[in-house]
Amino acid sequence: MSVIKHDQLYWRDRATVLVFRGLIALQRESPLGPDARAGYDKMIGRTPSAGDVTYEAGTVGGVPGWWCRPSGPIGQAGVILYLHGGGYVMGSAQAYRYFVGHIAVRAGLSAFVADYALAPEHPFPAAMNDALAAYRGLAGLGHTHIVIAGDSAGGGLGLALLSKVSHERSLPRPSGGMILSPVTDFAFTGDSIQSRAKADPVIKKKMLAETVALYLGNVDRRMPDASPLYGDMTGLPPVLIHVGDYEILLDDSLRYAQRMEALGGDVVVHVWRGMPHVFCGFVGMLKVAAEALDIAGNFIRQLPQDKQ
Repeated sequence: MSVIKHDQLYWRDRATVLVFRGLIALQRESPLGPDARAGYDKMIGRTPSAGDVTYEAGTVGGVPGWWCRPSGPIGQAGVILYLHGGGYVMGSAQAYRYFVGHIAVRAGLSAFVADYALAPEHPFPAAMNDALAAYRGLAGLGHTHIVIAGDSAGGGLGLALLSKVSHERSLPRPSGGMILSPVTDFAFTGDSIQSRAKADPVIKKKMLAETVALYLGNVDRRMPDASPLYGDMTGLPPVLIHVGDYEILLDDSLRYAQRMEALGGDVVVHVWRGMPHVFCGFVGMLKVAAEALDIAGNFIRQLPQDKQ
């Protein structure tokens, strides 16, 4: 498995993470669900907008969302399908659009952020159904160079979608996957669930249990459409993953990459010292967030196009 460790921790980044950890500790714990959505969107929506990007609400394949379009040169047939985080119960395309704009401008491709249906109103497999519909919709618009991207729960959803559409002959093969801190194993069998429990300021085991209850219910936690670690990884396009070494989900990234590589896949995991869950979302605050997104943009730019 190709793992690239980023061990340099800038002192400003260290201070920012410490402040963030303190703020999280001061907050009262509240259960996941619809009541938490407004606060979550407010936090995500504070991401500063990337320069030279226009944002427009739209619908693709019957799925609402937001377009993020760089004003510079872009691949005419290329597009990013972005699946946001939020534990399948929170998050919105509108809140995530500024963050995804940073990816779009670095990749030189337009991005569509899908507003897939959220639990508990729409439990499994509603998110996958919408993600697949959005992918079909992009293909229907003539896109043959489609990159799947996402973070956290959306990262896991993206990897599950990558497996599904890579083996669907009626659809263009995805060009690659760019994934941030994914949830790949809802059975939570990775060692980091325990070993990083005290280090992770964002994700707690109780939160993961709430996600399972709201999204999966009694569904098998190892279903590949929910836990891509157990899915078909043969014949996948290249995948890049960013993850922080403070995350209790660290092993979700490492074990996914290990299994994909064992099956002949091209996958690289970048592990960032001292970084929390989806640290790239702190772009504008963390120097390493910008560095990680630069790597992601270069990865997407170098992917082969027009693969069928």
